This record gives sequence, C-alpha cells and structure tokens, in this order.
Amino acid sequence: MIKRTLVFSNPTYLSHRNSQLVISFPEKEKDDRTVPIEDIGVLVLESQQITISHGCIAALVENNVALISCDSSHMPTGLLLPLDGGHTQAERFRYQIEASLPLKKQLWQQTIQQKIYNQASVLNELGIHADNMFRWSKSVKSGDPDNYEGRAAAYYWQNIFSEHLQFNRHRAGVPPNSFLNYGYAILRAIVARSLVSSGLLPTLGIFHRNKYNAYCLADDIMEPYRPFVDRIVYKLVAEGTYLEELNTEIKTRLLLLPQVNVVFDDMTSPLLIGVSRTTASLARCFEGTSRKINYPTI
Repeated sequence: MIKRTLVFSNPTYLSHRNSQLVISFPEKEKDDRTVPIEDIGVLVLESQQITISHGCIAALVENNVALISCDSSHMPTGLLLPLDGGHTQAERFRYQIEASLPLKKQLWQQTIQQKIYNQASVLNELGIHADNMFRWSKSVKSGDPDNYEGRAAAYYWQNIFSEHLQFNRHRAGVPPNSFLNYGYAILRAIVARSLVSSGLLPTLGIFHRNKYNAYCLADDIMEPYRPFVDRIVYKLVAEGTYLEELNTEIKTRLLLLPQVNVVFDDMTSPLLIGVSRTTASLARCFEGTSRKINYPTI
C-alpha cells in the first residue's frame, strides 16, 4: 500500500485516538477528521499554529512516520524518526560501524555511478546532449577519486534549465533553487525514514562526514534519487512557474514525490517503496551478504 503524505498549513490540533490521527480545527469551524496512522508515511507541519499531543507524536513515530517540522518561511527544518528499526538493529548498527573503508568506497562508487546516469537520463529526456555524462557514469572508480560527480554536476546544472533560464545552483539562490531545496528536504526525510526502518543509523555516512549533520547516510543514499526531484522542478520551470515564490500549489506538486514511479531491473514501484528497497539492499551490503546497492534508473 502506498503511504500518504499529509501537510498541515493552517492552524490545527492533532491528537491520537484508536490508532487514528484526529484532526481538529479552531473554533470547531469544521468537523473533526480522522486518518489511519498506519496509512501515513510523511507528515509535514508547516503552520506555526499547530498543536500536536505527545500521544500523537508517539503513535506516529511508532508507525515509522517521518514527522517534518517547518520554520516561519515554511521550509523544512526538523525531522523526527523512531529510534527502534527492528529486532536486529543492534547487530546491524555493529555491521555498519565496522564497515571497511574499501567497502564504503565501493558503495560510494555505485552511488555516484547511478546518480550521474540518472542525471544524464534526465538531460537525454529533454533532448540535451548527455553522451559525456553516460560515459562519466561508467568511468567512476572506487571512492570517485577523479571527482566525476563534480564534473557531472557542473555540466548538468549548466544545461538542465538552459532552454528557459540561466541557472546557477545555490541553496540560497533565486527560484527555482527554493523548489529544489524543498523537494530535496522531502526526499531526505523519506530516505532517513527508510534507513531507520532497515535498522541502520542515518547519521553514519559512507561518504558524507559532518559532525553537525545527523543524516549523513541519508545524504549519501538520496543522491541517485535527486534527479526525480529535478524532473518535477523542470516541469514547473517549463510552465513558467519558476517566476513565482514557493507557494502551496508548487509544494503540492513536490509533495507528490513519494508517489512517483521509479524503475528497477525487475519492477516498477512508487518512490517511497523503492527507497525502502534501496536501504534494505544497503543493509545487506553492510552484513556482507551482498556487494550491490539496489538503485532505480531513469
């Protein structure tokens, strides 16, 4: 079953009753609504006037819901995830912590190969020359010592929106940078949720290392999935929407990300389920029962 993504942008009171998320409105302007908590995958709290009970938070976390909080500008700033990812979690933590440097370099090689390939596929879909990027994706060595990721990124961002605008990728840049930031924040939450569900520590990365970053591994594993966000943003740009600020309509489009179909060698599935398949394969790599991360292709 595809998990739902819920976003609350107006003042509401969220509570929990009989395994249901209960949504109440100020002054009883509308009747209460309920949603089965087991149906929720991601819950976004945008309004600064939302009240949520502790029992509700506990029930959401127990059901592995990624609970995202936003700042006053409605950009995601916090993520709440469960501590317990399964009965073998301690064992999987140990495998992850003891992973050798050669293994991590090989896993990063696979990650960057697939990221560049997916970026190249996006450009190819748009009729933009990408033979060089397909070639670079095959040339990545263990640990990417030649920085093909950086070369590919420079070429990719120079060209993806070139038909519609001159673009520089920068987190604090003008739109559509904010669209990308929002989409990546949702993607990061989805990946972190799946890592915990697979019994892994989202903090301990294979490449990203930052003592202030609690989601280094999520930042690693989301790399090949970023182009799925980029495709959504490209459509917004092609429609001329990049001239606007990040509004409810644009967020709604980006929040459809968990439902986007992703393709593996043997199946097609919604991205939310596909990410779980990827993180489960990563857990097997740490355990030593596999040497390949299962990433989707575009």
